[in-house]
Amino acid sequence: MKKVIVIGGGIVGISTSIWLQRAGHKVTIIDRGVALDRASYGNGGVLASSAIVPVNVPGLMRKAPGMLLNPGQPLFVKWSYLPKLAPWLMRYISHCRPEETLRIAAALNAIIGDSLQDHQLLAGGTPAARRIRPSDYVFIYDDKAHYDSDASSWSVRRSLGFEWDELQGDAWKAHDPVFSPDLKFAACLKNHGMIDDPGAYLEDLTDYFVKQGGQVLKGEADDVVHENRAVSGVRIGGETIPANAVVIAGGAWSAGLTRKLGLNIPLESERGYHLELWEPNMMPRGPVMIVGGKFVVTPMEGRLRVAGIVEFGGLKKPPSKAPFSLLRNSIRAALPGLTWKRETRWMGHRPAPADSIPLIGEVPGLAGAYLGFGHHHVGLTGGPRTGQLLAQLISGNRPNIDLSPYAPARFA
Repeated sequence: MKKVIVIGGGIVGISTSIWLQRAGHKVTIIDRGVALDRASYGNGGVLASSAIVPVNVPGLMRKAPGMLLNPGQPLFVKWSYLPKLAPWLMRYISHCRPEETLRIAAALNAIIGDSLQDHQLLAGGTPAARRIRPSDYVFIYDDKAHYDSDASSWSVRRSLGFEWDELQGDAWKAHDPVFSPDLKFAACLKNHGMIDDPGAYLEDLTDYFVKQGGQVLKGEADDVVHENRAVSGVRIGGETIPANAVVIAGGAWSAGLTRKLGLNIPLESERGYHLELWEPNMMPRGPVMIVGGKFVVTPMEGRLRVAGIVEFGGLKKPPSKAPFSLLRNSIRAALPGLTWKRETRWMGHRPAPADSIPLIGEVPGLAGAYLGFGHHHVGLTGGPRTGQLLAQLISGNRPNIDLSPYAPARFA
């Protein structure tokens, strides 16, 4: 049995902790304690196994300037932050090549391709299991020509084994009649899933972890303590808590600690937004991606969640107003006649490494220090599998996939 400290209580942190606990280890979570900050709290709620195509695809640089200057597009930047963003952005753009798209997609597929089953395994026997719902995942396009213009993304999915039904005309109307008649084509993927309340799902998993003997400490970890190139504990508030292993799973806040371990990881916050529309007068039958606006619409418990937007502005600047207005206008266009009783708003931070591949594995040169973060838009989707892999590594077991694409050593 090892004493393991997991830094971060989001989906990656709690998944890692539960799998470690099931393997017989004594686990403590150190968490900032701000649930609303977690990307896994505010995401679209889709177990998006097919979301393997990265944002930084070929052609991004041709489209991005126009998107930034168009308030009707889901890409924003706080201009005062641009000088700090520039080094990360240059590295991010360097991966906008066809061979990189395929490499990134394959790496993501190994982590998220069986997300529904991964969540069912994680949450099985816990109160959180009731939050998981099998579902289709539907990508909605303006028309067939719009879908055809996205052929490269679908080719990547097909190459990794995904299949889908193409729906248009009467077939699409019969599938889900609530959407605007201006949205005329859909690609429907089976064997996906959703979480009907991501915040409550995390709470249920955390409660289960505590009832099984786990400990949760509120605070910020200051440093990982090590002796003779091996982890010996974590410093928090002037106190050192002993540990045989440490997992840094702090999402977009992870880079500060990893720098102290000798890794300068190019990590940025992709600021995401959502609106929750409570007591709506209509609901789609399941989660959908409105491709033209690049936002997700998910029917959740008592409300409709509309999530999307990429904004670059760092971890400290307050939310912007324009992304909320764009989401509100976009959902009204997609669901004509939609009304709701009240609205809640959220902005949070997706952890985005410049190469779009999560960091999963041991820190080079420091035994017992592990990383688990950097999942961009698919942290909820890939959290359980990531946690299982980390628990296997810490327990001395060999995972059944090649972990070299996720290795922290690539930033050593």
